[in-house]
This record gives sequence, C-alpha cells and structure tokens, in this order.
Amino acid sequence: MIKQVQEAQVRERVTAPAQLQEQVSALGSLVSERLCHVAAERQPSVLYDPVRYVLAGQGKALRPVLLLLSAQMYGVEKARALPVALAIEILHNWALVHDDIMDAAQTRRGRPAVHVRWGVNTALLTGDVLLGLAYEQLARVQPETLPALLSAFTRMVRSLCEGQAVDMQFETRADVVTPEYLDMIDLKTGALIAASMEMGAILGRASKAEQSRIHSAGMALGRAFQIQDDLLDLIAVDGRWGKVIGGDLMEGKKTFLLLEALSRAKGEDKEFFGKIQHGRGLAAADIDDARSRMDRLGVFDFARKTVAYYTRRAVEAVESLPKRTEMLSALMQIMASRAH
Repeated sequence: MIKQVQEAQVRERVTAPAQLQEQVSALGSLVSERLCHVAAERQPSVLYDPVRYVLAGQGKALRPVLLLLSAQMYGVEKARALPVALAIEILHNWALVHDDIMDAAQTRRGRPAVHVRWGVNTALLTGDVLLGLAYEQLARVQPETLPALLSAFTRMVRSLCEGQAVDMQFETRADVVTPEYLDMIDLKTGALIAASMEMGAILGRASKAEQSRIHSAGMALGRAFQIQDDLLDLIAVDGRWGKVIGGDLMEGKKTFLLLEALSRAKGEDKEFFGKIQHGRGLAAADIDDARSRMDRLGVFDFARKTVAYYTRRAVEAVESLPKRTEMLSALMQIMASRAH
C-alpha cells in the first residue's frame, strides 16, 4: 500500500458544485431535525433529558447522508430510508457517549460531555438507551429487507466495539505500527461508514456483488476520513475545527502522523517522538516543534497522498457500479478533503 501511495499522483482538492453541497446540507438538516423528535416526549426525564441533549448536538450527519444517497442511487425514496439513516446517526452518538467516558473527554461538539454534565452512571445508561433507540428505528423498515439490515447493523456494532478495544490496547503499547493503525480504523471509522453505504444498497435491493463493492468503497473512505482527521489535528486553520490544535499529541494518542513520524525519525527526532509513543503526551509549548519535525520528515505530504489514494479508491469503487450518482461521489470527496 505504501509504495502505491508514494507512486500515486496527488489530485487537487475537489470542490463540489454549490448545488450539490446545498442538497447534501439539506439532507443533513433533515436528519438533525428528525433526531430531535425521536425521544421528545419520553420519560423519565432523568434518563431522557441527556438523551435529548445528545440528539440535539448538531453533528454533521455525514454517515446518515451517505446512507440516504446510497439508497437514492437505487431509487429508494427518502421517507423509506430515513428510519435507517436515523438508526445510523443514533448509533454514532451511542459510540461517542461511551468513547467520551473511556477517553475522559470533557467536551463534545463544543458542549460538556454527557458524563461531565450528568455523571458516568447516567452517561452509561444514556448510551444504552441510544443503542435501543437505534434498533427501534431500524425495526420500522419493510419486513423483506429487515433481516439483511439487522445483520449488517449488528455486524457493525460488534466491529465498533472490537475497534475500541484495540484502540485502548494501543495506549499501553510502544510498538504499534502504521498497518495496525489502519486495521483499527477499519474496525471503527471504516465499519460505520461502510455499513451506512451498504445498508443504503440493501434498502435498494442491490445485488450481493454491488453491496460488497459499495461496502469496500466505504472502508476506503473510512481510512481517508480518519487520516484527514489526524492531519487536521495538527494543521487545521478553519475556526470551525473546534478542537485544540495538537490535541492528539498532547494526549499521547497514537495517530497515523505519529506512527509515520516514528517510522522515519532518527536520532534526536526519534527520541522526541519516542516520548509520545511511550504514552507521555507533549506539552502545548512543544506542538510547533512537533509540527516542524513532521513537516521536515515528509509526514504531512505522505498523509495527504494517502488521503488522496484512499479517496480515489472509494470514488472509483462507487463509480464502477451500474447505478451511480454524482451526489454520492461528491460527498465522499468532500468528507475526505474537509478543512474542519
């Protein structure tokens, strides 16, 4: 893979036509608006207030939009695909609530994390209820597609848990290498994106071969999306990024950038990045130095090439399908080249 990336030509960032971006934004707004009604009247409030808080968090809703566009490609109307899109977004929020507990994260989307505001016990229950609500939405689909959807959805839930376990294990290991990190991305980021796209195809009763192809596209997009996220952690200039620049290095996280830096570093650079590898985060004052060292080692350029490589693989897989849509390809490229 590394040789392929190094030989790949880096394409200019693709900017989707304004009309397509507006359509994608409208679908995301539809999902966000419907989410607010999922638990609107439920009681007891001690449980459902935090659930409503999470569902009103105004995420980008990229994964449910991928599902809606994949289903649309096969002629499925929004109304029929929307419950599955909601299930995907609710499940994503379930994962975030539990991730925040395990990572001791203080904020999520610019607001206090659930466990910070209501305590760990309530946050755990909130996540559990969200998982139930996701399956509740999924159960609203037509009976003939439900078994296949349940299989894909449950397989994805299991993969997310496996990926989180591997990610946690990385925290105590000083020998993690880039291929292992990519495998972990596949279990977490990739699994959720791929399932979103595959389930849209299942709703449209696509062939097994087409379901497999669109799933593969989602896995490639997951790698591009996560590596771009790692890259933005150090180089984002868009104020909408909303995170502390260099936060991953300060927390001692093993990211694509850090692992690549370690594979290239020698001497003083090796010693500098080795401290992070052994679980000691950098001080904020050292982030500029880390950025300069990574730039000198060619890490940023390689990361950009890798994002371009996996984005190209994802788009080519979708565009090889008998039925395809410009909107889906455009959204995939937007996701992989985003600045925030």
